[in-house]
Amino acid sequence: MATDNRINFWRRNTKVPGRYPKDPKPKFNNLKSKKACSFHEFACSTNDAWDIDDEEDDNFCGTPFPTSFTPSGQDSTLSVHSQKLQHETGETERVLPHILTPPRNDGHNPVDDGSECEGVNGKFVKSSSDADISTSSVRASLQKQQSLPVRPIIPLVARISDQNASGAPPMTVREKTRLDKFKQLLASPNTDLEELRKHSWSGIPREVRPITWRLLSGYLPANKERRELVLKRKREEYFGFIEQYYHSRTDEHYKDTYRQIHIDIPRTNPLIPLFQQPAVQEVFERILFIWAIRHPASGYVQGINDLVTPFFVVFLSEFVTEDVENFDVAALPLETQRNIEADSFWCMSKLLDGIQDNYTFAQPGIQNKVKALEELVSRIDVDIHNHFKKYEVEYLQFAFRWMNNLLMRELPLRCTIRLWDTYQAEAEGFSHFHLYVCAAFLIEWRREILCMVDFQ
Repeated sequence: MATDNRINFWRRNTKVPGRYPKDPKPKFNNLKSKKACSFHEFACSTNDAWDIDDEEDDNFCGTPFPTSFTPSGQDSTLSVHSQKLQHETGETERVLPHILTPPRNDGHNPVDDGSECEGVNGKFVKSSSDADISTSSVRASLQKQQSLPVRPIIPLVARISDQNASGAPPMTVREKTRLDKFKQLLASPNTDLEELRKHSWSGIPREVRPITWRLLSGYLPANKERRELVLKRKREEYFGFIEQYYHSRTDEHYKDTYRQIHIDIPRTNPLIPLFQQPAVQEVFERILFIWAIRHPASGYVQGINDLVTPFFVVFLSEFVTEDVENFDVAALPLETQRNIEADSFWCMSKLLDGIQDNYTFAQPGIQNKVKALEELVSRIDVDIHNHFKKYEVEYLQFAFRWMNNLLMRELPLRCTIRLWDTYQAEAEGFSHFHLYVCAAFLIEWRREILCMVDFQ
C-alpha cells in the first residue's frame, strides 16, 4: 500500500527532473516513451550520471547496442561495462580496476554463477565458462581485456586538477568524441543551448568547461560574435564596482559585513593550499563584499563563501595545465587574474539569483527546501523517515547545511565541480534538482542509516 501511494504521488507530479531524452523512441526496450512519473523512474534514469561511459556518447561513436540490452535501475556498473565490452569493437577504453577484479572472500572462490576468473598480466579478468562459447571467441575477449589500460582508483580526496568526467588525465576515444561534439556546438555562430545542456548533463570535458559554464549560467550570450564584447563590458563593470564601493568596507555601515567575510575566507577549503594564498583570499573578499552590498535584502551570509570556489577553480584551470591546488595565482599576468575574478563574480551572482531566498532574513528558502526533502523522503522511503522520527532526528539538523552550502562540505571539490555540470544543465538545477540529489544521498546510504541508533 505504501508503495502504491508513493507511485501515485509521483504520477501526479509531472515535473520530475532527470536525463534529457535522446530520442522519442527508446532504443533499449519496447516500452512506450513517457516522462518520468515516479521517483523510482527518476532514479533509474539518473543512476549512471557518474558513469564514464554514458550511453549518449554511443551516437558519436556509431556503435549501437543490441535491442536485447535493457539495463534496469538496479544494474551494477559491472553489468553495464561488461555489456559494452562484449558489443563494442575496435575501440579501446579504460576501466576501473575494481570493475575487472572480483571480490575476495578469504581465499574461496566468490563466483557462484558458473563463471571463472583468469589472471591476465597480474589482473583478474572474468571470463565465461559456458560450453557453447568457442575457444576463439574466448581468446578474442581476453585479448581485448588485455589491451585495456587500467584507470587508477580515485582517492576520497581527489586532486581538484583532475576535472575531466572520467577522473584521469589521459583521454579515451569516447572522451575525445565527446570533446569534439562540445567544440562543434561551441564553434557554431549561435550555440544551441538546449543541445549544450543535453550533453553537459553527463559531465563537461575539462577543456571546454569554462566557456560552457559561462554560457549555461547565462553570463555569456549564445551568439558567438557578441561574446567578446559582453566579456569586456561585464569585466569593466565589475571593476567599476570595486572602485566605487570597495573602499567603503571600513565604513561603520559595512564594517561588520566585511569583518565576517574576512573571518570566513580562511575557513574556505582550508586543506587546499590554493585557497590559503593571500592573493586568492583578497579576490574572494572583493567578490563577496561587492555581492553583499549590491544585494542588501540578504547581504553576506556564511556559506556563500563556499559558492565562489568552483567557479574560481574552473576559470583558473583555463590558464593552468599543472596541479591547480598548488598553483601560485600571483604568477599569472594581472589581466588574467582580473578576468578570472570578474567571471567568478558574475557566474556566482547568476547562481545566487535563483536561490537568494536561501540567504534572506530567517532563510525561508532553506526552510522550505528542508520541508520538501522531508515530504519527499516520507513518500519514497518510509522506513528512513520513520527511523528519523523514532530517534527524534529533525531533517533541519542535517539538511540545513546541505541546502546552505549545496553539499560542498560533504563532497570533495572535484566532485562538486562535476555535480555542478549537471546542475547547470538543469533549468532549476540549484533550486529544484538539488533536492533530488539530497534525497538520493539518503537512499544510497539507507542501510547504514537504518542501523544507526546514535545520531550524535
